Amino acid sequence: MSAPSSSPAPARRFTFRGATLVAEHLGAGEPTYVLVHGIGMGRSVFADLVAHLDGSGEVVAVDLPGYGEAPEPERVLTMERTADLVAAYLTSHVRHPAVIVGHSMGAQVALEVAARHPETVAKLVLVGPTVDPSARTAPRQLFRLLRDIAVESPKVIALGAREYVRAGPRLRAKFRAMLVHRPEDVLAKVSTPTLVLRGEDDVVAPRAWCARVVAGLPRGRLAEVPHHGHETMIRDAAPAAALIRSFAAEDGVGLPLPR
Repeated sequence: MSAPSSSPAPARRFTFRGATLVAEHLGAGEPTYVLVHGIGMGRSVFADLVAHLDGSGEVVAVDLPGYGEAPEPERVLTMERTADLVAAYLTSHVRHPAVIVGHSMGAQVALEVAARHPETVAKLVLVGPTVDPSARTAPRQLFRLLRDIAVESPKVIALGAREYVRAGPRLRAKFRAMLVHRPEDVLAKVSTPTLVLRGEDDVVAPRAWCARVVAGLPRGRLAEVPHHGHETMIRDAAPAAALIRSFAAEDGVGLPLPR
């Protein structure tokens, strides 16, 4: 059951084990959607998705450490440490299992949250998940990203460029942390119902790789958004939002976390 839309609460900083994220809450009610961005991005790129989810529950958008408005950590975090930070925030400030929506690198973080802290996750949505093992090198990933961006709208390019600049000079180390993580080794540990969502034209997360992700998940399924690429939640997020809302509504979510 959702509550009427409301103005966003002021973004808050949350620090755990020396790393800080920034979280912004919008709306109220259940389910709670938690949006986790990809490499070089920040929570601001989810504005269109937030608009389409608003009114169906609470939406929490985060800046991971060293992205958006979140300060750089002393050392670049692994996907696992980032997941621990997100889970600590959920336990402290959300307090019931949430629908975790991770995009690109954020899907790797979301996957680790579900594997390491399953009590915080009601359902999992992996949008354009990385890293496809057939392209687990920096040149191949960059080539795919550039191919995808080349056909995107000026809106996506402008948002992406701004956020990549904000990600700072340590982006190379962050890219390395993404590349060394092996999501295929984590899939079997995730018992949470999971939707793997990709744009039909996504060259960063090819269909064969997403099908492999689904096959490795105990409770996974695949959905595609026609005529969209890797940034399906940024450019015209309405189709992706509709699929996420429908998936979240199945079987109910939002039972209290054990205290």
